[in-house]
Amino acid sequence: MANTSPSAFGLDVFGLDDRMRLFHYVTADNRLHYLWVLRAFDTARANYHVLLHTSEVSQALATLAAANPDCPDPPELELPRLLDQLVEWGVLDRSQDGTRATTLAEYRNRHSVYQLTEAGYRAHRAVESVLSASMDDSTLSRLVFADLLADLTALATANAAGDAEEIYRKLNRLDQALNDIAERAARFYHMLGDLSRTNDVRPETFLAHKDALLAHLRDFHDELARYTPRLREAVHAVEATGTERMVEAAAEADERIFRTPAERLADWQRRWDGLRAWLAPPQAGTTSEADRLADATMTAIGDVLALLRRVTEARRGGVSRESQLRHLAAWFTGAGSVEAAHALFDASFGLGAPRHVAVAYADGEAIPTRQSWWEAPAVELSRTLVQTGRLPGQGNGRPARLDRAAERRSRLRVEQLAAERRLAEAAGRLAGAAVGTEPLDEAQTEVLLRLLDLALAARVTGAAHPLAAAVHGVRLTLTPATGTFTTVPTAGGALHLDGFTLSVTPVEGRLPTADRAPVPA
Repeated sequence: MANTSPSAFGLDVFGLDDRMRLFHYVTADNRLHYLWVLRAFDTARANYHVLLHTSEVSQALATLAAANPDCPDPPELELPRLLDQLVEWGVLDRSQDGTRATTLAEYRNRHSVYQLTEAGYRAHRAVESVLSASMDDSTLSRLVFADLLADLTALATANAAGDAEEIYRKLNRLDQALNDIAERAARFYHMLGDLSRTNDVRPETFLAHKDALLAHLRDFHDELARYTPRLREAVHAVEATGTERMVEAAAEADERIFRTPAERLADWQRRWDGLRAWLAPPQAGTTSEADRLADATMTAIGDVLALLRRVTEARRGGVSRESQLRHLAAWFTGAGSVEAAHALFDASFGLGAPRHVAVAYADGEAIPTRQSWWEAPAVELSRTLVQTGRLPGQGNGRPARLDRAAERRSRLRVEQLAAERRLAEAAGRLAGAAVGTEPLDEAQTEVLLRLLDLALAARVTGAAHPLAAAVHGVRLTLTPATGTFTTVPTAGGALHLDGFTLSVTPVEGRLPTADRAPVPA
């Protein structure tokens, strides 16, 4: 029997780039149209109708449009184009169904039916969860602790009796319940952080829910403190019945056929270790996740009370960030002139421009205006301007000039020009030679590698277009060619290019020569 790899099934066939492409419809131009088309497929899937023809998609959209005013009318949509694009992104899967044809002409024409791929369905549900998220989702569940205790007690009984299926059900429920607690807690405390950061803008939102928020936190903390020792004892009671055989029984009853027995055993062992660390860590001095959650809840109660105190004092005193910004806006509105508004802005925000940018040469005609700032000599700045921001003459005495190390800069400039001249000469020899027939020297190899670096950096994933780059007056062109293997001999070894043909040509009117290279002044 052939050994079938589990990577050939399900979502494992989707690479990282394919999974990222599933969300392209969220940022597309017609993203709302794509969203409602996928909602039509989701609604049909909920009614056990998986395969949909274009006409059936149109009918489902018409039903949604009758109940939702935001849904576009099907006649306004280009359904075939939208469906084909969703297939291209991997959200939908297309197949042919000739049984739907009623005439020979229909049978000969394309009769496509579409369905959501598993990866596309998960991507759509993820988008829907973000769109439907609200503050009501950010709550702590205090009633789940009683269910955890009951499931742990039933798990100990099932493990003692050797009931593998019951062990699997109880462990699975415990794992899902703990994941739900962790996700709810993360969302809830993140919501509290957002609320504390936005209270100055919308304090009414916080004041309207402060009593319910504090009561919710107190009730959750009381239930957590009451059940934590009982849950720890229940975990020890389960382990007393045998942890290894419990994990083996759960792995044996696991119905994931594309997982090997060893993988299922390791997965359930990991789940139990996480559950034990959450409720009853193995070492006595180790803090459990339940204890950390209790500490975080107490900290959140303190933060809410501090936030309530700040909001109350701000409303009583009439001074808050909102009132300060309103007063500042009134000052800007009442400014008598543009200069006064600019002065108020500088005094309020302290965002003055860097003064050294405005410093010019002493002789404005000494440096040509067409010369690059990289090639032009630096402007001499006073030490006072650099250190304190004051222009010369604003302090006592005449400030000293900065030491620009002119000799060292001149030597570096000469070396730079010599290197550029060497590369320009090598580029000219490279454009005149037949690349690939004779070895390139060190300078020619450096120019070629620089051209390859520029060309390959500009390529787009999945595109099969020629790549080009130009430097020192020569142009390199890489043309994709399947099955082609180009070798360029160099002084340091052979450079191999798989799937490309290479050509180096001079840019018209720009071929570099030694006499055209810049020289230092």
